[in-house]
Amino acid sequence: MRLCANSGCQLHLIHPLGFEIDDKRMRRAGLDYIDKRLVTEYPDYATCLKNFSTNRIFACSTKGTTHYTELSYQAGDVFMFGPETRGLPDEVLTTFPAEHVLRVPMLENSRSINLSNTVAIFIYEAWRQNQFTGAL
Repeated sequence: MRLCANSGCQLHLIHPLGFEIDDKRMRRAGLDYIDKRLVTEYPDYATCLKNFSTNRIFACSTKGTTHYTELSYQAGDVFMFGPETRGLPDEVLTTFPAEHVLRVPMLENSRSINLSNTVAIFIYEAWRQNQFTGAL
């Protein structure tokens, strides 16, 4: 949430979540200053997809073959990430064209980068390509 607040992005969460998002937990995590209008929750994947019917959506996965730097991003693009422990499920990944399943290059036989770092890599590359629109 802090990354979204600092980069002008919106966070869209699809239920079921693996965590609770309530005021008490937000304060404990030090996120009580976050504008909750940056966060939209959906009851399921299908409902979320309806919200982005006119946007380009990219699945972010270690199973992708296209490096995140190989594309030209535009305002309104959507990056979809799965849970940190297992990533996006195969039934979701197979709905994307191969060129829309993106990955961060890593050394062979290394563990995946943690989710928050991966999200930052994608967001800042897309924002950089758009001349850091809105930044100071």
